[in-house]
Amino acid sequence: MTRQAPKVIRVSATEAKTHFGELIRRVKVGKEYIIVERDGLPVLGILDADELEDYLDLHDESLKVQIRQGHREYQAGKTRPVEKVLAEVRTRIKQPK
Repeated sequence: MTRQAPKVIRVSATEAKTHFGELIRRVKVGKEYIIVERDGLPVLGILDADELEDYLDLHDESLKVQIRQGHREYQAGKTRPVEKVLAEVRTRIKQPK
């Protein structure tokens, strides 16, 4: 399956203000990116919140440490069947506090 590059739309700040609801729909439904320009210069980008969170996660050093630690544990064979983990979670949820 070939992955298409996302469509990038450039709009003026005035146009963004006037058509903000439509831009939100295009980002969320159409998976488009919006670049807002002021005086012809890009000043703002609009993208889906899930993508923004993914981007921020890529720059989160503590998350990178957790991922590396989890990978080392996986390589060392320190894994448990998912059924066992889910059973433990369900038990903890049912226990009164």
